[in-house]
Amino acid sequence: MGKKKNNSIKFIALGGLGEIGKNMYLVEVDKDIFVIDAGLMFPEEEMLGIDMVIPDITYLRENKDRVKAIFLTHGHEDHIGALSYLLENINVPVYGTKLTLALALAKLKEQEYKGKANFIEIDSNDIIEMGSADISFFRTNHSIPDSIGVCIHTSEGVIVYTGDFKFDQAATTLYKPEIRKMASIGEQGVLCLLSDSTEAEKPGYTTSEAIVTRELSNAFYNAPGRIIAACFASDINRIQHIFDAAKENQRKVAVVGKSLERIYHIALDLGYLEVADDLIIPINEIKDYEDKDLVILMTGSQGEPIEALQKMAKQSHKLLNIQQGDTVLIAASPLRGSELFLAKTVDMLLRAGANVISGKRTVHVSSHGSQEELKFMINLMQPKFFIPVHGEYRMLMAHRKLALELGLDEEQICIPDSGDVVEWKDGTISITGKVPSGNVLVDGIGVGDVGNIVLRDRKLLSQDGILIVVVTLTKQEKKIASGPEIISRGFVYVRESEKLMDHSTKLVKEIVERNIAKDSFDWASLKQEIRDELNRFLFDKTKRRPMILPIIMEI
Repeated sequence: MGKKKNNSIKFIALGGLGEIGKNMYLVEVDKDIFVIDAGLMFPEEEMLGIDMVIPDITYLRENKDRVKAIFLTHGHEDHIGALSYLLENINVPVYGTKLTLALALAKLKEQEYKGKANFIEIDSNDIIEMGSADISFFRTNHSIPDSIGVCIHTSEGVIVYTGDFKFDQAATTLYKPEIRKMASIGEQGVLCLLSDSTEAEKPGYTTSEAIVTRELSNAFYNAPGRIIAACFASDINRIQHIFDAAKENQRKVAVVGKSLERIYHIALDLGYLEVADDLIIPINEIKDYEDKDLVILMTGSQGEPIEALQKMAKQSHKLLNIQQGDTVLIAASPLRGSELFLAKTVDMLLRAGANVISGKRTVHVSSHGSQEELKFMINLMQPKFFIPVHGEYRMLMAHRKLALELGLDEEQICIPDSGDVVEWKDGTISITGKVPSGNVLVDGIGVGDVGNIVLRDRKLLSQDGILIVVVTLTKQEKKIASGPEIISRGFVYVRESEKLMDHSTKLVKEIVERNIAKDSFDWASLKQEIRDELNRFLFDKTKRRPMILPIIMEI
């Protein structure tokens, strides 16, 4: 492999560096571009109203004739969720394992992708021959079957992207990593290792899934009433554990949540879940069983369970609500930034009468390797150069520290930013350029039409509300025909603030009359004067700054 001399080898991350999610990595060999993963990121707290965040693919659009293929490492949304947006701009083959492609196809349908996708199924033993490089794969251990790492073979050595991984010594057949193959790749000569950094701050080893299996079974055995098990829709390993514990404790399972039902059926049809014939029941049949015989496996509309649990605690879920004596198992880690939301949800569940098992009991473990596993991967691959990927900046730095402990030099480690062009030349690694990168915000059917200014306006509206000032002028006489009328939303309760509104109306009237008395005035300056003076007046009286929207009409 790596038949001819390669003159240029580059790496670019369009997402996945300094953040969790939005994974999209490019490896350029000579003129060819290979794309690895096409993930989304769930919106951060300040991204009000945003549905998802995807990478900026301007560079790929501008160089689409050079893009040879897209390789998907596994079926989680932070690795496949932006595929439809990428394929709308670039028509290239998509390579992935059986389950990964099935989940990617389901995601394309969900996002109403209208084009044709050229999916090519591979397994970890395949070798794809491209013009400038050959591509091979190895199986990894993650929370979803069919997870792989990707190797791009160049004349200077192999570029290895691990994908998401851990090393669980008790992994079942579907989840066993190919450690021997990883060691063999290391012996061939690895030019650069691009390695998952999610748990780089966590010492030791990630707890084995075997512990989770035992803990879940014990929790099921000791639960007096219904069990509501909440997990991520795509955490197939956890779903299997819940099915196994239910079978062991003679309980029936009802599956709730569109994302969960879709992924469950795909995994079951392809043989990635083992489920007894009589284990699953429809949700509308749970009334026919005693509480002690039931497990409800659930998630939310986006495949994330915490919001759905809150609805159930508030008694506002359309299918299922919390009742006294329920046991709620939260077998999921909160998304970044939603730890407070989880804590509030647990409070609400307890108030509703449920017993909550989360956090301290090992009913969920990370699907990413901790420090000792990350060291093991580096030792297996013995890379000349190392780039930690897939993590926030502190995680990348923690991973860098581990590499230094293992004997790599500072010159062998690079931590670029998204968009940086990393190039290998004459036995060294350096950042030689920059391409467009950043967040593209998806809101409804709009892709990229919401930017920082719109988000700033939404933030202002959420903080102090809006004040709409409506004035109608007569064109001939230059007099106020009606108004000023002031409409308040989210600022003050009008019935209790009549004096403030009267003063505000009087102030606007004075500003308008002062301006129209002039020989000439322009609408823009009149609106700005209303904003400025009203803003000062309201802040003086309330210490709030609502968004002020003047509407001047002429008849």
